[in-house]
Amino acid sequence: MQTWSAQEARARFSEFLDTCLAEGPQMVTRRGVEVAVLVPVDEWRRLQACSRPSLKQLLLSKAARADLLFPARGSSRRRRNTVSG
Repeated sequence: MQTWSAQEARARFSEFLDTCLAEGPQMVTRRGVEVAVLVPVDEWRRLQACSRPSLKQLLLSKAARADLLFPARGSSRRRRNTVSG
């Protein structure tokens, strides 16, 4: 992965974009600190699809199988039946 300064990427954006499409992701730095990555759209979509579990995966996961807490029978109070008239 090639690294570009933000100023260089801005000044040579067409080359920056062409390099991304030809070689893959390109790192962008600002004052020597990595701040962003330019990624081809196909790779972005692949990464997005991998990061979100499907509904089927969610339902089959252990996280979906939680123990439901119900109060013990007879321990809840009933409301009084008041008739106003």
